[in-house]
Amino acid sequence: MKTPIATTAAPGAIGPYSQAIDTGSFVFISGQIPVNPATGEVPEGIKAQAAQSIANIKAILAEAGLSIDNVVKTTVFLADMALFGEMNEVYAQEFTAPFPARSAVAVRELPKQVLVEIEVIAVR
Repeated sequence: MKTPIATTAAPGAIGPYSQAIDTGSFVFISGQIPVNPATGEVPEGIKAQAAQSIANIKAILAEAGLSIDNVVKTTVFLADMALFGEMNEVYAQEFTAPFPARSAVAVRELPKQVLVEIEVIAVR
């Protein structure tokens, strides 16, 4: 079973991919960049961008009937590893113990020149 999840409370897919796929046991959420779905704007700074990416993830999780507590794995893509500490401050406020497994990597470039993109896997 492979059911797409979509909500207007998060930025829509701009290519041939789904915001999320529900397999029945797991929900795989595509990488969320910090675009405010209401305005199309990207906030300034890594903290505001991390918060917006997580807000987008929460909106998709809610559409799937889940919450941030269902997340078991995250991958954080950063434009620069020097941003890790500030991103981590926001991340620590949003996720609670037991924390999801996580990877964090610096990449050469992200869409729209944002500073962060976050993807997650959640379990039902």
